[in-house]
Amino acid sequence: MEDNYLISGPISGITVSQLVEKAGKRMDIGANMIFLGQVRADVLDGKRVKAIEYSAYHEMVTAEVEKIKSSIRNEFSDINSIEILHSTGMVNAGETSLLVMVSAGHRQHAMQACNKIVELIKANLPVWKKEIFEDNSHVWK
Repeated sequence: MEDNYLISGPISGITVSQLVEKAGKRMDIGANMIFLGQVRADVLDGKRVKAIEYSAYHEMVTAEVEKIKSSIRNEFSDINSIEILHSTGMVNAGETSLLVMVSAGHRQHAMQACNKIVELIKANLPVWKKEIFEDNSHVWK
């Protein structure tokens, strides 16, 4: 892991499993909501995406994630923990590039908070992606 919120390459099932196991040891959690963002093999202008190369402004990612977490904790009183991981580097189609896990006392807060976090990440996180096509051409998004 490069820092608390960025991970080099795809997010593995082992990482997801470890976070779920960690949450399961807490007795104040009644719900875990997990969002996994996966790279799609979209077809753009007749070319299929084979991977996305992510780059990030590391210091700003940390500051922005802390701001998102603080905002969510202020809005939803029942949140016990928030885990956010975003990939950097190359992630192939079919692999996971974003993980958001929200643990709460009750499911409603976990679901609502998780959805809001994903939207805030998409809108505000300083992470850029270069879509790489099967012919090795690319486009920045």
